[in-house]
Amino acid sequence: MARTSTDRTDQKPHTPFLSRPGVRRLMPFVLITAIALVFIFQNRASTEIRLLIPEVTMPLWGALLIAWALGILACAFTVRRRRDRHSRRPGV
Repeated sequence: MARTSTDRTDQKPHTPFLSRPGVRRLMPFVLITAIALVFIFQNRASTEIRLLIPEVTMPLWGALLIAWALGILACAFTVRRRRDRHSRRPGV
């Protein structure tokens, strides 16, 4: 007799999308990113920015977006290095 989908006992139980560990870890990042982007694009006035010697006039949202992107890159680099360091432990 042919097996149907209700007869299968080798299937894993279905876990809801929001209760998966990867999604739960990603939710704070998504929430903070959404709030940061709303804040960034609400600040549209021009401002003068000085980095060491040059002075640049640019929209504030552009400066905030650059700072946010640099923060994301620094975070990704740190998390990747921490994961690599833990995976190289000789006793594990």
